[in-house]
Amino acid sequence: QVQLVESGGGLVQAGGSLRLSCAASGGTFSSYGMGWFRQAPEKEREFVAAISWTTSRTYYADSVKGRFTISRDNAKKTVYLQMNSLKPEDTAVYYCAARSGGAYWLVSDYDYWGQGTRVAVSS
Repeated sequence: QVQLVESGGGLVQAGGSLRLSCAASGGTFSSYGMGWFRQAPEKEREFVAAISWTTSRTYYADSVKGRFTISRDNAKKTVYLQMNSLKPEDTAVYYCAARSGGAYWLVSDYDYWGQGTRVAVSS
């Protein structure tokens, strides 16, 4: 069983930056692919970024490519999402998730989820 706790959300002006963290406990962190998803009000949860078990591959949604960076520290059991050049449309609850297999972009392929951290970007 893996527990995930996100932190780092908040209110920021457009063009600003935030760094989200996701701390894991339980399980073997390095065995899981990690992902960040987000859910805006009245919208479905959507893929944002993912990183592979070995950190050799990262994946991004087109909407955040070039602005967001995902990284992980297996020793600290933590995954990060550096968000730069934030836009009002980035406003959402951001969730960290872990998967043991499957497709990195599919919500249904993730086994464990955090409770989310809220990000609000003002114009």
